[in-house]
Amino acid sequence: MAEQKPIWQEMGLTAGEYDHICEILGREPNYLETGLFAVLWSEHCSYKNSRPVLKKFPTEGKRVLQGPGENAGAVDIGDGQAVVFKVESHNHPSAVEPYEGAATGVGGVTRDIFTMGARPIASLNSLRFGSLDDPFVRHLLSGVVAGIGGYGNRLGVPTVGGNIFFHSSFKENPLVNAMCVGLVDHDKIVRGRATGTGNLVLLAGAKTGSDGVHGCTFASEELSEETEAPAVQRGDPFLEKLLIEACLEVMEKDYVVGIQDLGAAGLTSSSAEMAGRAGTGIEIDVSLVPTRDEGVTPYEIMLSESQERMLMVLEPQDEQAVKDIFARWGVEATVVGKVTDDNIYRLRDGDDVIAEVPVKALTDSPVWYPEQREPEYYQKLRSWKPDGLPIPEDLGIVLSQLLASPNIASKEWVYNQFDHTALLNTVIGPGADAAVLRIKGTPKGIAMTTDGNSRYCYLDPRRGGAIAVAEAARNLSCVGAEPVGLTDGLNFGNPEKPEIYWQFSQAVEGMSEACRTLDIPVVSGNVSFYNESKGEAIFPTPVVGMIGFLPDAGKHVTGAFHHPGDKIILLGKFFPQLGASEYLALVHELETGAVPELDLEQEKRIQECCRLLIRNGSVKSAHDCAEGGLAVAVAECCIAGKMGATIELPFEGREDNFLFGEVQSCIIITCTPRELADVLQTAADSEISALVLGQTGGNHLVIHDAAGCALIKQRVEEMEKIWRGSISKCF
Repeated sequence: MAEQKPIWQEMGLTAGEYDHICEILGREPNYLETGLFAVLWSEHCSYKNSRPVLKKFPTEGKRVLQGPGENAGAVDIGDGQAVVFKVESHNHPSAVEPYEGAATGVGGVTRDIFTMGARPIASLNSLRFGSLDDPFVRHLLSGVVAGIGGYGNRLGVPTVGGNIFFHSSFKENPLVNAMCVGLVDHDKIVRGRATGTGNLVLLAGAKTGSDGVHGCTFASEELSEETEAPAVQRGDPFLEKLLIEACLEVMEKDYVVGIQDLGAAGLTSSSAEMAGRAGTGIEIDVSLVPTRDEGVTPYEIMLSESQERMLMVLEPQDEQAVKDIFARWGVEATVVGKVTDDNIYRLRDGDDVIAEVPVKALTDSPVWYPEQREPEYYQKLRSWKPDGLPIPEDLGIVLSQLLASPNIASKEWVYNQFDHTALLNTVIGPGADAAVLRIKGTPKGIAMTTDGNSRYCYLDPRRGGAIAVAEAARNLSCVGAEPVGLTDGLNFGNPEKPEIYWQFSQAVEGMSEACRTLDIPVVSGNVSFYNESKGEAIFPTPVVGMIGFLPDAGKHVTGAFHHPGDKIILLGKFFPQLGASEYLALVHELETGAVPELDLEQEKRIQECCRLLIRNGSVKSAHDCAEGGLAVAVAECCIAGKMGATIELPFEGREDNFLFGEVQSCIIITCTPRELADVLQTAADSEISALVLGQTGGNHLVIHDAAGCALIKQRVEEMEKIWRGSISKCF
C-alpha cells in the first residue's frame, strides 16, 4: 500500500518550503493556512522560478503609465488617454475542458483590464494545437474557438486578431493565450491596493462555489495520467457584462480605493496581493461570503476560482452608494472584511479566527534559481546545411502546399466565429498584419497584434525570442503604427528541468535585447510553466502581444494589392535561409537548421522607414515577409486584393531558397510609378536596401528567376481557393 503523502505535499509545497513556513510562523500552519501558502507560493501565482529572469525586461519608457506589478500595464496615447492591456494563459484548463477553459481565459483577462478602470475595447488570442489530422486535436480546437467566441461575443468585446500554430508537441497540451485591450483616462486609472485602515472590503459578482479549487497548483504541474484536474470553472459572460458596467460606474464616481479581480487562487490571492502592495493588513470573514452551494467550507471559499467576481476596497461612508449601484445592475455586492494596520492576513468564521499569518509571508514567496543546461540537440540542429537537399521539380506545387499548410493558410474558419465589429471601432479586423481600431472622438487609432514562432524558439530560443518581438513590431509598422508597449505570454515546459529553464532564460534574453533596441517597454505579462504531457515538453513559445499608436487612424494600409500597375518593392536586405522554415518542415519533413539572422539595428530602420512612407501617403500596401518566405508573402498580397503580380527575382542560388526560405527585416510594399523615385530615395536616406521586384496586375502570380525563366505561374483565384479552404475542410 502506497505511503500517504503529507498534506502539504499533496497541496504542492516542497519539504523545504514547508519547513520555511514553519520557521516564519514559529509553529506549524493549520490546514487552511497550509492551503493559503500552497496556492500563493505556487509557480502560477508567485513566479518563484521566473522572477529573476523577468527582471531582464526593460519596463520603463516615455509612454509607460503602469508597468508590471499591477493587474495590467498602461501606456499613454496622448490627450490624457491611455491604453491598458495584458496577455494571460489558460492552457491546462483548456486541455481538460476546451470550451470553458478558453471562455474563462477570456473572462479573466477582461477583468484584469476593467479592474484598472479601463473599458475593454478589443480581444486577441494566441493558440497552439497539435496536427489537425488528429480527431482529438480537432475536438480541442473546436472547443477552444467556440469558448472564445461564446464568451467574447456575448460580452460585446470584439475579437480582432490572433495567431495559431499547429505542431505535434502541442497535441495534448494546447496553448490558449488571451489578450485584452482597454481604454481609460489617465486620472481614472485604479490600482489593486488595500489602503486605508478601517476601509471596507467588498466582494461583488457571482456567488462562490467549490469550482477551480487549487486551479493555480494544477497549472503548476505537468499533465499526466496521474494528474488530478480540479473542476474547471464555468463562465457567465452576461454577468461579466453587468459586472463591467457596475464596476466602471463605481470607479467613475471615485468610490473605489483599490480593486482586483478574483483570478488564480481566488479570494486568497486578490486580498493578500492588495494588502501586500499597500503594506497593510486585511481581515476577511468567510461566513459573510455569499456561496452558491450548501456546505462550502472556508478552505473552498478562500481557494475557489469561481468566475465573475471582484474584490474592492472602499471608505465606510460610500458603502450604501456602492451597493445601490451594484443592485441597479443586478449584481450582488457584500462587505466581507476590512483593511487593518497590523500587516496580518486574518481570516474569521464569525467570531472564530481560523487563519492568521503575516501578509508578507504569503506574498513574498521563496525565489528559486533553477539549473540551466544547453540541450544536446541545440548545436547539432543549428549546424545543419541544405547541401544535398533535393529541389522539387514543380515549385508551383510547393507554393500550393505551403498555402494549404494550416500554419500559413487562412484562419477564417476560426475568426469568422468571433464578432470583430462590436463597438464599431474596428478599422482593420482579423487576417491582416495587425488590427486597427479608431479612438472615437479623435483622429487617433491603435493597432494591436500577437506574434511568436514556436519552431524558431525551439531551434534557437534566444534568436526566436528576439524575432517574436521584432515580428510583432513589424506587423504594427506594416499598418503604419508606432509600437509603444508589449505584454508577454511565456509558455514553457517544466522549469525544474535544466534544458527547459535554459530555453526560458535564453528566450527572455532575446526578447529583452529586441525590446531595448526597438525601444518597446514590457508593461505586463504572464508565465506559464509545466506545459508538458507524459514528460514531453511543448515547443517553447513566448507569445508577444503588442500595441501600436497611429496619430491618424485614416493613414493606414493593409497588405492587399488593389491597384494594377503599382510597383512592388522589397524593403530590407534579402538573405533567406531554408533552416527552421515552414517549407523545410512541410516538404522535407525536417525541423532543423539555423533560425534566420536578425540585425536589430537594421530592423529598427526598416520599420521606421515603412511607417514614414505610410504616414506620407507614399505607399499603397505593406506586408511582412514571414513564414513561407517571399513567394508566400507575395501570394498573400495577391489573394488579399484579388489581383495578380509579375515578379523578377534577381537572385542566384537555390530557387527553393529565394522563393521559400525565410528571412527577417523584410517588408513588401507597393507604390504608384509616380511615387517610385521618392520611395527609393526615402529608403536610401534611411540607409536600407530597396529592390524593385515587379508590378501588380492581371489574374496570375508570375515569378521569374534572374534568367527570365518562369518558376511559378498560379491563378490568383486558385491560390485563394487553396488558401481559404485548408482549415475549414478539416471540419
